[in-house]
Amino acid sequence: MSQISNNLTARFKSSDRYRWFILITVSIGTFMATLDSSIVNVALPTISSKLNSDLSTLQWVVTAYLLTISSLLPVFGRVADLLGRKRIFSIGFLVFTLGSVLCGLATNIWFLVGMRILQAIGASMLMANSAAIITANFSPKERGRALGLTGTVVALGSLTGPALGGVLVGLLDWRSIFYINLPIGVIGYLAAQIILPPDKPQQNNENFDYVGALFFTLGIISLMFAISNGQSWGWNSYPILIGLIIGTLFLELFFYTEVRVTNPMIDLSMFRIRAFFIGNLTGLLSFVAMFANVMLMPFYLQHVLNYNPTQVGLLMTSFPLMMAIVAPLSGHASDRIGPTILTTTGLCVTALGLFYLSTLTTTSLFWQIAPGLLLMGIGAGLFQSPNNSSVMSSVPPNKLGVAGGINALVRNVGMVIGIAFSVSLFENRQAMFLIGVNNPTSVQKMNAFMSAYHTVMLVSMGIAIIAALISLNRKRNPHPQKS
Repeated sequence: MSQISNNLTARFKSSDRYRWFILITVSIGTFMATLDSSIVNVALPTISSKLNSDLSTLQWVVTAYLLTISSLLPVFGRVADLLGRKRIFSIGFLVFTLGSVLCGLATNIWFLVGMRILQAIGASMLMANSAAIITANFSPKERGRALGLTGTVVALGSLTGPALGGVLVGLLDWRSIFYINLPIGVIGYLAAQIILPPDKPQQNNENFDYVGALFFTLGIISLMFAISNGQSWGWNSYPILIGLIIGTLFLELFFYTEVRVTNPMIDLSMFRIRAFFIGNLTGLLSFVAMFANVMLMPFYLQHVLNYNPTQVGLLMTSFPLMMAIVAPLSGHASDRIGPTILTTTGLCVTALGLFYLSTLTTTSLFWQIAPGLLLMGIGAGLFQSPNNSSVMSSVPPNKLGVAGGINALVRNVGMVIGIAFSVSLFENRQAMFLIGVNNPTSVQKMNAFMSAYHTVMLVSMGIAIIAALISLNRKRNPHPQKS
């Protein structure tokens, strides 16, 4: 079997398209991790009834996955830099697939939550290293195009998840949404073993920063827990305040440690690189702005316009579908003209889309809503691929893993902050509109909803504009990283 594998590896390496086979292999892992993050939401009501779980407990099926990924992305990026990206990426397939099978075998809610954590460990191994593997194997002239195609895979995973989940739950049962990962994971693992080039672990006797990793993990978990539950539990509640304090304390200890150890988990000097710092900052702000609408739009469609779930899903897919079309084109263009024009334009288009959405009313028609979502998709597609290429091309080869982990972490943190910020601002504005109204009529409730929604869209537009202004200050990498 080993001989067969070696022969196949040699054949792939001799091909002029070898780098594209690497991209396909990485895309399998990206698609699987993205698909599973969106496919599970459709099955939550069914899981609740089958496992006799209430909503407060059920939310941990989603929250545990998110917290685990966010806390481990830079950790596994650094581990891969030390031990080899192929090794960690391949193990990620095995861990994710094992976690998926065990999720499908769950007989109680807390076992399911535990296995979702195992799934997330595997997903973080995959997500932390996908961009690094692509960057290391594509020349600067093709890197943006390759990362753009990866952006398309991310969009397709998000697009496919809800639809596929609904079909599987309807035709089979909720366990099938986890079992579907078994063939994908096996194929992905075999492809990684055969196709991915062996990267030698670093030979400079660097040690892993266990203390820094511990402080970072505890800090991010505490902080993300508080941010994601602040609105539902109350920002002044003891668990949220304790989470914010502990999270901040551990992250301060993390930064204190990183500037003093010889081989830090995250080399903070990377943030002195303008393209790396600005790329991550604008990436964070873009996800905050985008996910404000991603969170509130379904409520507008269902509660105000009385759309059914199928209509909501159909309309919402216009965003990732447009992003899937635009992302590879913008990535290819960034290889020729650099990232600044494309990223800044993308953020401006996102701001325009948010402004358009702020003009929607209680009587807006289907065709009147779609342009706003299409603009959002175009803006995201224009921004994400060139921005990722700019970030990953700005760091030295031995830092690619941790850079990819930070880049993915920024995406997750932006999503969480965007959701928490939008819900808090929305509910605060809605409550202000109804002050003094004891028994609001349906019309008053509708007006309060729309006033709050418009406020969130306009504030999000402002965040996107700030990100665009910051993006203008990035420089094209003077010394693109060699592959």
